[in-house]
Amino acid sequence: MVNVGRWSLKKSPWLFHFNSGSCNNCDIELIDALTPRYDVERFGILLQGSPRHADILVVTGMVNHQTAPRLKRIYEQMPNPKAVIALGTCATSGGIFADSYHIAGPVDRIIPVDVYVPGCPPRPEAIIEGVIKALAKL
Repeated sequence: MVNVGRWSLKKSPWLFHFNSGSCNNCDIELIDALTPRYDVERFGILLQGSPRHADILVVTGMVNHQTAPRLKRIYEQMPNPKAVIALGTCATSGGIFADSYHIAGPVDRIIPVDVYVPGCPPRPEAIIEGVIKALAKL
């Protein structure tokens, strides 16, 4: 039964998107990767509305002090095994906001990150490649 569960996880990963305060360019590119042009649904990749049903957490934007506890709570609500993707320059390194007083840091200072997808904004092809790398870690 465990092998069937792992097979289904690799064949149909569900993503939960958390916007921690980005400029929405990364969000638009993530949604663009889910459109019929790239058609990731043929691989079973779906955007899920609940962290309790998601396999991969996709975080966009820099994490400020207000959203850091929410991000931790969402990460803890996800079932194991889980993977985290830091999407965009702000999520991976803090971007231009890195030295601001209200920034708690990039995503890896708050929760463990498995895959980094750099770019401002990253291309949909890079996002799809990041999801494939996250699946390999699962």
